[in-house]
Amino acid sequence: MTGTQMEPPDTVAAPPAREPAALRWRAWLLDGLSERSARHPGPHGTPPQEHKGHSWWRVMCLTGVDYFSTLGYQPGIAALAAGLLSPMATLVLIALTLLGALPVYRRVAKESPNGEGSIAMLERLLPWWAGKIFVLVLLGFAATDFMITITLSAADASAHVVENPFAPDWLHGSNLWITLALVAALGAVFLKGFKEAIGVAVVLVAVYLTLNLVVLATAVGKIATEPVVVNDWWHAMSAEHSSPLAMVGVALLVFPKLALGMSGFETGVAVMPQITGDASDTHAKPLGRIRDTRKLLTTAALVMSGFLLVSSLATTILIPEAEFKTGGDANGRALAYLAHQHLGEAFGTVYDVSTIAILWFAGASATAGLLNLVPRYLPRYGMAPEWTRAVRPLVLIFVAIAFFITWWFDADVDAQSGAYATGVLVLMLSASFASTVAVLHRGKRAAALGFGTITAVFAYTLVTNVIERPDGLKIALLFILAILLSSFASRVHRAFELRATEVTFDEAASRFIDEAAASGPLRLIANEPQEHSTREYRAKEYSQREETHIPDGRPVLFLEVFVQNSSDFTTELTVHGDEKHGVRRLRVEGAVVPNTIAAVMMKLRERTGEVPHAYFNWTEGHPLSHLLRFLVFGDGEVAPVTREVLRRAEPDLKRRPRVHVG
Repeated sequence: MTGTQMEPPDTVAAPPAREPAALRWRAWLLDGLSERSARHPGPHGTPPQEHKGHSWWRVMCLTGVDYFSTLGYQPGIAALAAGLLSPMATLVLIALTLLGALPVYRRVAKESPNGEGSIAMLERLLPWWAGKIFVLVLLGFAATDFMITITLSAADASAHVVENPFAPDWLHGSNLWITLALVAALGAVFLKGFKEAIGVAVVLVAVYLTLNLVVLATAVGKIATEPVVVNDWWHAMSAEHSSPLAMVGVALLVFPKLALGMSGFETGVAVMPQITGDASDTHAKPLGRIRDTRKLLTTAALVMSGFLLVSSLATTILIPEAEFKTGGDANGRALAYLAHQHLGEAFGTVYDVSTIAILWFAGASATAGLLNLVPRYLPRYGMAPEWTRAVRPLVLIFVAIAFFITWWFDADVDAQSGAYATGVLVLMLSASFASTVAVLHRGKRAAALGFGTITAVFAYTLVTNVIERPDGLKIALLFILAILLSSFASRVHRAFELRATEVTFDEAASRFIDEAAASGPLRLIANEPQEHSTREYRAKEYSQREETHIPDGRPVLFLEVFVQNSSDFTTELTVHGDEKHGVRRLRVEGAVVPNTIAAVMMKLRERTGEVPHAYFNWTEGHPLSHLLRFLVFGDGEVAPVTREVLRRAEPDLKRRPRVHVG
């Protein structure tokens, strides 16, 4: 037989062995473990560099699924809070929206044009640990806002499901289970992957606002043809309140309960990176993006203000007060009630489906916001494990928290509104305060006075809301406590990492290293980062050679670390070389001394191909006090901590840089 012979069976290549299930599960769970989670392709994701962005009106629909969807429950909550005065209280809310929140977030868009929001503005104002702790507290309130957005929106969607006349009987009383199913479905979407968010949002917002326009136009027509209902409403208000002035006073007092009607502004600036802007925009000065974001915010505020005012009038005049209360047909679904009553069950069902869809998608918007917020701050502070940069583990955590909140509140929309309003108001208060400080730093006193007044109004609104509904603050404090405890536990746990994103050497440092490496392994003397005299440097070198037996004649380099901000976790290290007082020095700025020394030594090993040696003196003092100094101030007993950092970074003892102590 001629031709190519087949290989014998025992030489045939075996199929590659499959990875164990645990490894495949881990790889799937941690897919995208990088900064990529901050560009998650959800409503708040930052698009990659090649992405050209979208028109501002399309991006407006991303914030609209959060902002406009509040029409599903806001009129009912307003009626419960203000009763017959709901339209007047809504007018106060609209005034605060257009004259307060809108100017504030137009300023935030200018000061923080890459989607960081007011939290980043305040982070820049406060240095050291005070800034980090303040950001963690704000993250607690932001988590409250976003998490309650998920659970409240899902709970209201379940109310629309249950109250629909075509819903089967077995669904009645199942709000809790329907809400949990919606939250689970939301989590499943993010575990699978979340794409084409803008296209979906545009369709949902367009359909939802169109249906609301039809409902409100029908309601206005009904009121116009039966003006007696307006007279009845006015007489009922007059009977409850002695004068129009008293009505205004009561409206001013109760409007803080309506504050969740401003919930879309924080997400409005979070979606900024999705906006195309101008071709001349740069990362530092995206002027076109800022201009278009301001268009987005203004348009959304005007549209929402119009819908809020008309819906408040229509629902208050046409729906009996008893229907707004718990168990009533209009509770949590006032506009749906009007749709069913005046446009028929078929149209009402279409309206219900649209409302359920946009409320569910509002939860998706909030989830995407959390997925961008957490990786942006906590891992960078060392206050969360690196796996929190991946999407899927965070999704599982958020779904578990949403399950607990839903169970705790029994999927009650009214019960969750206090916590929702608290989160929204704290973020708005922080934004107005940050705007006040920003314009004050620029010497604009008139603008600072205006923003300061808005800050005072938001502070009053927040305090009033907390007094009336303290459960919101309690929920927020639980989030804050959980974030603080887990963050500092993570910081302690990760304290012995290298913590340097990159190490580079300037020209002088490179020359010193190369010349010293020509004589063998590098010898580094760790020294206090201050100006010493020639005598002090010589005495230090002599004592180290004597106590730690540095080989005679071998050149040494002094390594000095300057700590600028010990609250930072990861930093880029640039090593500068200089020759002074008769010695050659390598000087570097870092967040902590021992981790910086360890990172420089690992880089020196990579550069020279030989294991470097570092020489230290023992520091006097109690070990516990040294540990606390290391965790808080970045120094303490440097030698043993440097050795521990190196031990964890390099398990191979033969390749591990050496630490000597005299």
